Amino acid sequence: MKIDLLKDHKTEYVAPAKPVVLEVKPAQYVAIAGAGEPGGPEFQAAIAALYNVAFAIKMASKIAGRDYAVMKLEGLYQDREHWTLLIRTPDFIGAKDLREAVERLKSKGSDTAAEVKLEKLKEGKSVQVLHAGPYSGAPKTIDSLWAFAKEKGLKIRERVHEVYLNDPRRTAPARLRTIVRQPVA
Repeated sequence: MKIDLLKDHKTEYVAPAKPVVLEVKPAQYVAIAGAGEPGGPEFQAAIAALYNVAFAIKMASKIAGRDYAVMKLEGLYQDREHWTLLIRTPDFIGAKDLREAVERLKSKGSDTAAEVKLEKLKEGKSVQVLHAGPYSGAPKTIDSLWAFAKEKGLKIRERVHEVYLNDPRRTAPARLRTIVRQPVA
C-alpha cells in the first residue's frame, strides 16, 4: 500500500483563508539550502536537484517494498534571498537511503545532488494561512500572519515556511496557492 504523507498529516496542511494556530509534529525532509532570488537560476537548479534526489529515494524505497507519494515543494526563508527548499519524506528514510540516491545521481553526472541533505524540523506551535495569488504578494500575507500572532500574544521564531500547492510552470500567477506557516512561541 502506498503511503500518502499529505493524507496522513492533513491537519498540518490546512489552507485556511484566515490565520489559525496549529500544532505541527516533527517531520523529516530532503533539503537543499541556497541564496539568490527565488525563481532565479540557483533556485531552479536547487529545485531540480531536490526533486531528482526525492524521486531516486522514492523509487529505491518502492523497489524495497515501501512505496510512498512524493510530497509538494516547500521552502523555508530567513529572508527572500536565503532559502532552504524541502520535500517531506517518510521517517523510515535514512542517511543510507540519501547517500545511495546521491551516489546513483552523481554517477549520472548530477553534481548538485550532493548538496541535498536530510533535515528534521520540529516546528511545534505555529500560525498558518493560505496565500492566494502571485508569490510577489506573499510578504503582505506574511505581515498579516505576524500581526495575527502578535494579537494572540505569540512570538515569532525560526524561519517562515511556505508550502507550494501548485506548479508555477502550469498555473497562472493569479491562481497560485501557497500555505504560509510561521512557528511561534
